[in-house]
Amino acid sequence: MLSRIAESLFWIGRYLERAEDTSRLLDVHVQLLLEDPVIDEESASQALITVMGVGADGETDQASVMRLLGWDPDSPASMVAAFWGARESARRSREIVSTEMWEAINTTWNIIDRGHIRRARPSQACQTIRERCAVISGIADSTMSHDQGWQFLVLGRSLERIDMTARMIEAAAYTADSPHAWVTTLRACGAHHAFIGTYRGADSDREAAEFLLLDRLFPRSLVFSLNRAETALANLDVGERRAGFTGDAVRLIGRARAELEFRPLSDILSDLPGRMTALQRTCSEANDAVAQRYFEGANPVTWHAGVR
Repeated sequence: MLSRIAESLFWIGRYLERAEDTSRLLDVHVQLLLEDPVIDEESASQALITVMGVGADGETDQASVMRLLGWDPDSPASMVAAFWGARESARRSREIVSTEMWEAINTTWNIIDRGHIRRARPSQACQTIRERCAVISGIADSTMSHDQGWQFLVLGRSLERIDMTARMIEAAAYTADSPHAWVTTLRACGAHHAFIGTYRGADSDREAAEFLLLDRLFPRSLVFSLNRAETALANLDVGERRAGFTGDAVRLIGRARAELEFRPLSDILSDLPGRMTALQRTCSEANDAVAQRYFEGANPVTWHAGVR
């Protein structure tokens, strides 16, 4: 596969996942401010901005947060900027992206470009982005051949999901004194319903952390996403070597998965923020390793949005 096409598909996966996860975070943030009258809006907003790794220049009111993370195309962490990145990546790989998928991406961008997202209520704007990302992902699943290109799409989506989930868990660990910290995190990951069903109504912080970190069946847990990324890398390396690893990305992802999956939960929780920071660093290093191995032949591209 052409490295240009592979790189575009990889970034479609990353950008769509980033837009969806950002919409989830924003939606939960807005709902939390509405439901809890005693919550400190400034502290909650600052925590969200910190999780996303952006500078707010002292602006931490709800309107500023919605602008920075919602619809400001010049803010690299906004869901609109992330979706623009996905559209540009899809445009560069039109020979591989199915017609139905391109139409879904382009339709969503037209909704954004005409200002419908900016003018909508925050919860409705977040729901629209989340639903449109789900529609596009579903169309990709059913209309793309699950070949090498598909593996790059899955790999990009998995790496972004690991990074974003690690950020949310880190934020929950830092605000563990709040009674809403882990429930908020479960909701942001779309995991609250699955968690309640799995643990039959139990709601301790330890069990919530265990679910988001180690559950092998929930698609947004860290272990599930690490396994998915590892599988995608293995499928890209089929037939190359019978022993050992063929690239740094496989080694990095495999080691991170093993450290989570086989380490006692108490050890993980003893320094949860540090381990989540290390996992984000692993995602960055794996991203660089994938780019070096597969995308070196691609034409140089300057990404104007969504880059952290």
